[in-house]
Amino acid sequence: MFRIKRVYEPPAEADGFRVLVDRLWPRGLSKARAEVDLWLKEVAPSNELRKWFQHEDPLWEEFRFRYLEELKSAERVAALERLRQEAQARGRVTLLFGARNEVHNHAVLLCELLERDSE
Repeated sequence: MFRIKRVYEPPAEADGFRVLVDRLWPRGLSKARAEVDLWLKEVAPSNELRKWFQHEDPLWEEFRFRYLEELKSAERVAALERLRQEAQARGRVTLLFGARNEVHNHAVLLCELLERDSE
């Protein structure tokens, strides 16, 4: 139902509904080339948390804890619900992220959370 992909990778039909989950638009990427169906900034980490983490592997566990706490706010709960609804309506939702680190980034956590909740 959910998957993740770097926004810089070419769009594919298998992506289904494409949702950018970053707070900032990816550098050097036009909106036309990105082919994003929805930009859902509300599920991205706060600016403070994003700047603190900077995708540093040693900070991953603390980032994970802090980000999951941020996702409990009312605004973010509503945004997560929207993602769940899109997945139910469309079948496949691809969460797009710009980070170079494909293992330690917030989209990985979002996907885990959404997949676990949909079981």
